[in-house]
Amino acid sequence: MFSSQFSLRRLLGIAGMAGAAAFAVVAPCAAQVTPAAGYTPPDDTPAIKVGVTIFADYTINQKPKIKDADGNEVTLNAFQIGRSYINVTGNISHSIAFRVTPDITRETGVGSSLNGSYTFRLKYAYAQWNLDDYMARGSFARFGMQQNPYFDFFENVYRYRFQGTIYNEREGYQSSADVGAAFRYNLPQNYGDIQTGFFNGENYNKPEVNDQKSFMFRGTLRPLHVHPVLRGFRLTGFINKDAYVKNADRTRALFAATFEHPYVNAAFEYLATKDQTSATKTAVNGRGWSVFVTPKTARGWEGLLRFDHTVPNKSVKSQVRERTIAGVAYWFPHQGNVSSALLFDVDNATFDGFSPAQPTQRRIAVHALVNF
Repeated sequence: MFSSQFSLRRLLGIAGMAGAAAFAVVAPCAAQVTPAAGYTPPDDTPAIKVGVTIFADYTINQKPKIKDADGNEVTLNAFQIGRSYINVTGNISHSIAFRVTPDITRETGVGSSLNGSYTFRLKYAYAQWNLDDYMARGSFARFGMQQNPYFDFFENVYRYRFQGTIYNEREGYQSSADVGAAFRYNLPQNYGDIQTGFFNGENYNKPEVNDQKSFMFRGTLRPLHVHPVLRGFRLTGFINKDAYVKNADRTRALFAATFEHPYVNAAFEYLATKDQTSATKTAVNGRGWSVFVTPKTARGWEGLLRFDHTVPNKSVKSQVRERTIAGVAYWFPHQGNVSSALLFDVDNATFDGFSPAQPTQRRIAVHALVNF
């Protein structure tokens, strides 16, 4: 009895010493294991940032004249806040990001008790799944109120949104944001990207009204991606296939050629539209184009030249809307993505062949941008 107990205790003691020795050898080896050279673990620390965007201007409406409360013909002029955003962005981890952007703008609704007041409304509110772990860097999936795929691309080339909206929004064909789900894939080696999604189709400032959804697709190609100068040249196609109601098309098709360079940005857009407000009505097909160029200097001074030409109904080609914008801007020096600028410009719009006749609209303005 004594012998068997002793043998068991001795056996357990030997096993314990062997285990301790093995741990003493293995533990330092495990502590010395390091990630592969060049590997940087992703940062999953939650973070949040707050920024603002302000569009301010002093505008003289040189044409047409208006009449004041006493019937005097006067030239309307005003200091205005065209737009102001509070941008709240952040990430939950390196894969999950978000953005919430309230938009403070003037209420212009006829009959609204707030008509003329600045009101607080939502412009962007979305969650974003960054797909860098699975696809080319910059690929993502988004859900919520977000940028129109074409606007998200083009407004990075045309930096003068604070002067006025880009061509197809200025003509009333689309808006800059909507509610839906989208996906973006960045092509390898900086060849370009594609972005697509399904949206309500009523824009960010209106609720959905029926069962029709808007399908949007944008494809951008950078054909000369390694050329030291011409890599700034890109070709873009965009389609927005929607419907007012069942079997009543609302379609927007765009082609754009853009060029970016330290000393000039430029673009040409061609727009084709189809609007059929009811299945029982005849579709209206429109066409138009826009071109802009912004020559730059190394000291912050830039020029702005833009021309828009629209035929809203191809069946009535005598009806033409045209807009010419010319201006000079100064962009203040900053680091990073912060930007601020002053722009002096003349914006002239004409309307030919419309009944009743529409007068020429000419505005002379000083615009200011603050964005950080």
